[in-house]
Amino acid sequence: MELCEYTAHELWRLLSKRQVSSREIVESVLSRIQRVEDRVGAYIRLMDDMALAQADEVDSLRARGEPLSPLAGIPIALKDNICTTGIPTTCGSRMLELRHTPVYDATVVSKLKRARTVLVGKTNMDEFAMGSSTENSAFFTTRNPWQLQCVPGGTSGGSAAAVAASETVLALGSDTGGSVRQPASFCSVVGLKPTYGRVSRYGLVAHASSLDQIGPLTKDVTDCALLLHVISGHDPRDSTSAERPVPDYTLPLHVGVKGLRVGRPREYFGTGLDQDVHQAVEEAIRSLGNQGAEIVEVSLPHTEYAIADYYIICMAEASSNLGRYDGLKYGYRTAAAEQDLKMVVAKTRSEGFGDEVKRRIMLGTYALSAGYYDAYYDKAQRVRMLIKRDYDNAFQQCDVLACPVSPFPAFAVGEKIDDPLKMYLADIYTVTTNLAGIPAMSIPCGFSKAGLPIGLQLKAPLFQEELLLRVAYAFESSTDHHLRKPSVV
Repeated sequence: MELCEYTAHELWRLLSKRQVSSREIVESVLSRIQRVEDRVGAYIRLMDDMALAQADEVDSLRARGEPLSPLAGIPIALKDNICTTGIPTTCGSRMLELRHTPVYDATVVSKLKRARTVLVGKTNMDEFAMGSSTENSAFFTTRNPWQLQCVPGGTSGGSAAAVAASETVLALGSDTGGSVRQPASFCSVVGLKPTYGRVSRYGLVAHASSLDQIGPLTKDVTDCALLLHVISGHDPRDSTSAERPVPDYTLPLHVGVKGLRVGRPREYFGTGLDQDVHQAVEEAIRSLGNQGAEIVEVSLPHTEYAIADYYIICMAEASSNLGRYDGLKYGYRTAAAEQDLKMVVAKTRSEGFGDEVKRRIMLGTYALSAGYYDAYYDKAQRVRMLIKRDYDNAFQQCDVLACPVSPFPAFAVGEKIDDPLKMYLADIYTVTTNLAGIPAMSIPCGFSKAGLPIGLQLKAPLFQEELLLRVAYAFESSTDHHLRKPSVV
């Protein structure tokens, strides 16, 4: 097995024993990228020389006996909506392709630098994190390493595909309505959306500010716990950041699930759920029961309103956030010679944004407009509280929820791109988590008859990431799904 295929915690042990160097690990990752990237298309930008220089610096520090974090010298990829000093951040959009090089690091990047991780590159994504397949990138479509004719999920498809194909060891994505969990499910990796406020959003280019969260994508649960520990914590530059202590997320991993109550939400197992997904998730829940957990039937009665509610709120906030891209301050500007300000702004936005982004801006602006605000946005916020109350009631009956991530496994490239409604329905089991602000994660739980990965979604009460990771580790330890490798490697 090549070094790029190891987990971060396995590499940490090898590094601690001086059996390998960080440079050797990075060279292994870069070699894998060179071999498979032309088929996968995970990266918008690679930083080979910088990554090797960072690796050499870590090796020098280790040789001098300096204390280092468990992730020091480990390669990581960042979704290209996370700001990096001196490195272009495109958000997968022509709007920022040429004229947006941040002069500051996102808080998570500053934390990763302090932990001495090695930044390999910036990954592909749906434009401005709007989509469910990474087909909405302005540059190219990322492919699923398990079956190249399929999508990797979205919007963090590049990060998930890079981890699955061992083109990196660790990655960060962002999750506004499932954009970490759904690609994790499609690519058979671990993906976690933290509680809203657990991880700073400073330096994350905004999509929908009340929903966005940065989260890890990793090869197993232990790596997820290690990376989450590094990026979590209060940040005074983010007014929504929670002032809560950050636990060592690796400590409860081995406790097991005996005595825990695992809720099975009945609304998530009805019409529209693929049979292979249904079977794999049910088997995963039974496995937790066989380990001593009590399986409890619960209800989330407002699930039927989830997609409509989510997209009204999401599009309204996106419309507001994307108002800054007008061609006047930074980013793309039309080459048209018109002197009229309105025409310059209109042409800039028409030329710089893709179809999905423009669709969401128009729908969001409509929902916020005079005469419609109360009928749409205000009502959606009230339904949001009902959805949150559903979770509050469910967690009085159980400790965690277990359910599918997506109604179906990865679909073919081009299969849903011309039908936005079908694409939006891919998020029906994930969006309520963002509306309620609770943590959730996807872990590999099986494969379809066609050989496509299936993920088990776990949800927990606010700031109970430790509980999520504990249950996820217990399930992972009883299976070998996370050990299987995709065909592209």
